[in-house]
Amino acid sequence: MNNEELPVVVIGAGPVGLAAAAHLHERQLPLLVLEAGSRAGAAVDQWGHVRLFSPWRYDIDAAARRLLDAAGWAAPDPDHLPTGTELVGDYLEPLAKLPALAERIRYGARVVALGRAGVDRVRTAGRQQAPFVVRLADGTEIRASAVIDASGTWGTPNVLGANGLPAHGEQQAAHLISGALPDVLGADRATYAGRHTVVVGSGHSAANTLLALAELADQEPGTRITWATRGASIDRALGGGDADALPGRGELGTGLRLLVDSGRVELVTGFAVHSVRTLPDDGGVELVATDGRTSTADRVVSATGFRPDHRIADELRLDLDPALGCTRMLAPLIDPNEHSCGTVRPHGVDELSQPEPGYYLVGMKSYGRAPTFLLATGYEQVRSIAAALAGDWAAARDVQLDLPETGVCSVTQAYPVSPADAEADAGQGAAGSGGCCG
Repeated sequence: MNNEELPVVVIGAGPVGLAAAAHLHERQLPLLVLEAGSRAGAAVDQWGHVRLFSPWRYDIDAAARRLLDAAGWAAPDPDHLPTGTELVGDYLEPLAKLPALAERIRYGARVVALGRAGVDRVRTAGRQQAPFVVRLADGTEIRASAVIDASGTWGTPNVLGANGLPAHGEQQAAHLISGALPDVLGADRATYAGRHTVVVGSGHSAANTLLALAELADQEPGTRITWATRGASIDRALGGGDADALPGRGELGTGLRLLVDSGRVELVTGFAVHSVRTLPDDGGVELVATDGRTSTADRVVSATGFRPDHRIADELRLDLDPALGCTRMLAPLIDPNEHSCGTVRPHGVDELSQPEPGYYLVGMKSYGRAPTFLLATGYEQVRSIAAALAGDWAAARDVQLDLPETGVCSVTQAYPVSPADAEADAGQGAAGSGGCCG
C-alpha cells in the first residue's frame, strides 16, 4: 500500500477532531479518527454541566453542518448557549453517527506514540516517504499518510505552584484539591456544601466555579468562598460586561463583580502559591503564598489552566516555541503577552506545519499554553489543513475567520481558562484547556 492509500489519522473525536474528519471526507481523503474515550466528545462530558458563553452559531463547523444538514439534522437555535452535555448530545454524537464518519471512528483507542516506519528521529534519508506509525495503548500499530493531533489539553492541567512547578506539598494534598469546573451544584454538591472553598485562578473556569459556589451558598448555610489570584488586578476576569459581543461571556464578569463588591466572595489578589499544607485532624488545607500570606479552607479548586503534552511525538521532528509550547511560527500571533483572542489573526496550514511533514497540531493543543484559542479558529485550522492534504493550496492559504468582538481579554497575564468556551476536544480523553473566548 502506498502512502496515498493510507488514511489521515485524526487523534481525538471532539469538536475540532470531528471537524477535521468532516473536511477530510469532503476532500475524499481516506481517514481514521482515534478516540480514547467510549464516545464522541468523551472529555466534554466531564464538564457537561457548564454552559458555554458562545452560542451555537459559533460552535458548529461548516463542513460538519453540511453533512448533518444532508442527513436531515434538526439544527439547534443559533442563539442558544449550549451546555457541554448539549454540545455532545445535540451536535457531536449525531455527527459521529453519520454513515460518512461512523465507520471511520475507533473508540477506546488511546494513542501512546508516533513515529515514522523504519526510521527514528535522527535519520533523514527516506524520512518524508516513510508512513507514520501510530501506536495505541494495546500495542496495535496503524500506518498513516498524515497525522492531525486534536487531542487537546484537558488531561494535563497546570499546577498550583506560581512558578509553573508543583507547589511544595501539592501532591500530598491532592485529595483536597479539585481540578477545574467541579459540578458544584450537581454531582459534587456534598463536597462543597457548608464548607469553605478557595478557588485559585483568574480565568473563566474560575468564574464559572465562583458563581456556582455563590449559588450553593444561597442554598446551603455555612458555605464560604475565597478567590485567590496571582495577579494584582481582576480586570481580565471581570471582562467587558455589557460591552461584550457575547452576552453570556459578559455576564460572567458582571456576576463576579457583584460577588466581590457585595462581599459574598473574599478576594485575595497577588497570592502566588508556594506551598500546600494538609492540616491535622481533617482540618482542611492551608495555602502559603510566596510572600508568606496564608489561606485556609476545607477544599481548593485549582482553576489555573492547562498545558500541552507532546510526549507521544517524541520521535517526530517538532519545532515548538520555547515559551508557549506551540508551533514556533504560530507563537508570535497568539502570544498572550501581546494578543487577546480578538487580535489573533486567522491562520492555517503554513503556520501549523512542522519540520515533520504531515504532522499537525490543531485545536487547543496547537496553542500550547496560550489562553487565546477560539473554537471557530480550530475549525478554520482543519479546513486549511484538509485542503493542503488534498493538494488545493489556494484554498489552504485562503484563511478567513469572522468572529465577534471580545471585549474582555487582557494581554497582561496568561491564565488559561474554561474549556467550556475553547476547543473542548476529547482526543486522548483530553479536552481543550480553555481560551479566553468562546
